[in-house]
Amino acid sequence: MNRAEKTIIIDSLTEQINNAAHFYITDIESLNAARTTSLRRSCYENNVELVMAKNTLVKKALEQANGDFEQLYTILKGNTTIMFSENATQPAKMIKELRKTGDKPILKGAFVQDGIYIGDNQIDTLVSIKSKEEVIGDIINILQSPIKNVLGALQSAPNTIGGLVKTLQERAEK
Repeated sequence: MNRAEKTIIIDSLTEQINNAAHFYITDIESLNAARTTSLRRSCYENNVELVMAKNTLVKKALEQANGDFEQLYTILKGNTTIMFSENATQPAKMIKELRKTGDKPILKGAFVQDGIYIGDNQIDTLVSIKSKEEVIGDIINILQSPIKNVLGALQSAPNTIGGLVKTLQERAEK
């Protein structure tokens, strides 16, 4: 591969990193043909882009990209595959599902929601991350709960007061 070809690959990777909301760096070395096909099919079905590249080119792309990815440089060893996704948890879920039948792919690291996660032990954490929209929805529900309680009490108050007045009136008549 000549220098011009490397530059094209680096520029393409840099653009993908800059445009991706989330990306996972994995190791899929020694996957057999059937499992590789399964991984590619799963990526296609879940709108995850799978890119294989040399570590030196990935490192140069990370250096040129917008953001501080220095923590990811140390994991660029051995076989490297990058999974680009708009959904923060989808690649982690795919990796976990594929690992039910083997020990690969291995998560080397990930950039998810402006955070960097290093190591395969982070897979469960990444699966359980809530999206920004989910967190906002949870906060809105928490804030609405007291208001709903007050409104419910106010709506039932006329019935309660009416019942109380009626009971007092009946007692007074006896």
